[in-house]
Amino acid sequence: MKQNAPRRNRGQRSSHGHSQGRRDWRDSPRNEPGDGRVRLFGVHAVESALRNPGRPILRLLMTENAENRLSESVTARQAAPERVSPRDLDRMLGADTVHQGVMLETEPLEEPDIFALAARADAGPLIVLDQVTDPHNVGAILRSAAVFGAAGLVMTRRHSPPLDGTLAKSASGALEFVPVALVKNLSRAIAELKEHGCTVLGLDGTAEHLIEDQPLTERVAFVLGAEGKGLRELTRQSCDRLVRIATNGPIGSLNVSNAAAISLHHASWKRTHHAG
Repeated sequence: MKQNAPRRNRGQRSSHGHSQGRRDWRDSPRNEPGDGRVRLFGVHAVESALRNPGRPILRLLMTENAENRLSESVTARQAAPERVSPRDLDRMLGADTVHQGVMLETEPLEEPDIFALAARADAGPLIVLDQVTDPHNVGAILRSAAVFGAAGLVMTRRHSPPLDGTLAKSASGALEFVPVALVKNLSRAIAELKEHGCTVLGLDGTAEHLIEDQPLTERVAFVLGAEGKGLRELTRQSCDRLVRIATNGPIGSLNVSNAAAISLHHASWKRTHHAG
């Protein structure tokens, strides 16, 4: 489900208005759009954003090749991209950024509240991240969430990567389809999910229970911790149960994005099997 309205973060002014004008791209400091704007780059991330009516187009910078690749989406949104060279985007985003010749300045999407996400969990599981800071991992988790029909993602407002740039590109467009709630207090958010009927399962490699043995057919939220550190103690205590993924190889732990994908697959398979 696409999110249909931009949101304004607390303390940020709207970037709508008449002041944006035709600012030259050279006026923008590298990686710092300012004014509460969000920068998205990469073909899949920008194409999905263009197809999402909830993403306003504040500035769209494209090389000739990128404009040809995305011509259908650009035409559908009646967008007027500014023509730039790859080197222009390198200067704006950094020489190591894989921008694929396109960059969109937009606004953050509307955040759902916990109650809304809990209600969506009737159709698919939720993912809760405990201070997972790597944008590549969070982006990969979002992509898996979109593939397996997850209801949404919950992260802390601090100690989480911004919902733009590298994360959006790693998500390959999934950021436009998976609602993301940013919360101040994760244990409180978990308590609210439980109040709204979600069974909260914390992923822990040393847990006694196996995820394969869980029903996973009702409202469920999977909680995953940061690489190396795992779940914080208060987060562990907040979960209904700690579970682990069954393994039998020489390495006993999984990357957090892989663990999320396997958990979501188990839930999808069990829901499909149960319905059949």
